[in-house]
Amino acid sequence: MRIAIVSEVSLSAVDGVVTRLSRTLEEFGAAGNDAIMVAPAGGPTECAGIPVIGVPEVRMPLYPDGEGYPAKRVALPGFTLRRALKEFRPDVIHAINPILLAAGAVAYANQKEIPLVASYHAHLPTYAHLYHCGWLEPAGWRYIRRLHNSAQVNLATSNATLGCLEEHGIERLALWPYGIETDRFHPRMGSAQWRERLSGGRGDRPLLLYVGRLAKEKTVERLLEAVSGRDDLTLAIVGDGPIRDELEELFAGTPTVFHGFLGGDELAHAYASADLFLLPSDTETLGFVTLEAHAAGLPVIAADSPAARELIEVGVDGFRYDPCQPGELRGAVDRVLADELLRVRMSVAARESVSGATWRHATDTLKDFYALAAERAHTVPPAPALRAA
Repeated sequence: MRIAIVSEVSLSAVDGVVTRLSRTLEEFGAAGNDAIMVAPAGGPTECAGIPVIGVPEVRMPLYPDGEGYPAKRVALPGFTLRRALKEFRPDVIHAINPILLAAGAVAYANQKEIPLVASYHAHLPTYAHLYHCGWLEPAGWRYIRRLHNSAQVNLATSNATLGCLEEHGIERLALWPYGIETDRFHPRMGSAQWRERLSGGRGDRPLLLYVGRLAKEKTVERLLEAVSGRDDLTLAIVGDGPIRDELEELFAGTPTVFHGFLGGDELAHAYASADLFLLPSDTETLGFVTLEAHAAGLPVIAADSPAARELIEVGVDGFRYDPCQPGELRGAVDRVLADELLRVRMSVAARESVSGATWRHATDTLKDFYALAAERAHTVPPAPALRAA
């Protein structure tokens, strides 16, 4: 089967979508699958032997990710996409989060009657409220519904997201399971040196950790509750983004250390050297940082959300808190840090919770969905979609 993946996100980006795509392409390459990927230019031209065709990009300077992150890029459908698909002659097209470039792939598949799989990775309509454009959310869902309902299979990355899509009228849904690099994200990566670095030289105190982009939708400001007015712990914030300066000013005077972007083994060292992971966002479609933290043996305290309910078993590998209830985050932090036996039990359970999640299994399941899309292409007429340009 010849597989064409068309992604809105360049492989140069740093986020959960790229993590999933990179690991998937590595599995394709190892298995000798015939595949290509089309994405905004600026990233690598191949991944594990799979060609990556770059479409001329449009940069977004008004929404930078910050120091250490590559520039934000998007691309529009046009000649490069059409030529790549025409020359490759795919048996199935997989549109990753179709909005702009991948929407062109949806249109091409519809026009040429090629089996189509679409996957949903970010709650973009919901983000409209965080950027004071809530009036755009209904139109956003109508657009997304139209694109996705022209696919034979629509993939969600968590059961929570699958339920959300079902509520918004998206059909033919299925779950694309996650994998995690449990060899990299592992408790053995922890060290006293990294603990000193993360805590700003206060490694003898309990160490809290946040990893992620510093952007409005991540609601990092909620973590202020955990550290305000105290000097008996440290919060390490790993990541960068458009509101870093604003957050540094907000957290000034608290035991908080901003570290900027870390990746690869450095990020693995950071996870494994902390005591507790905090996730304040309640808009995650899955939350790879929760999975990475669990693999490193970290209990997670997360804002209550459908995705958090799916990944965190309360009292076993972490806690959930209501971000609208003052004091709940701080109380959960204190509860774990005050009970060393509880923290150790949670650490073991966290690691066990992701022990069976491999990228090979996730990719084999994805290939099954490609086969299902091919079968359905002959029996399930898709909904009207955008016309190819």
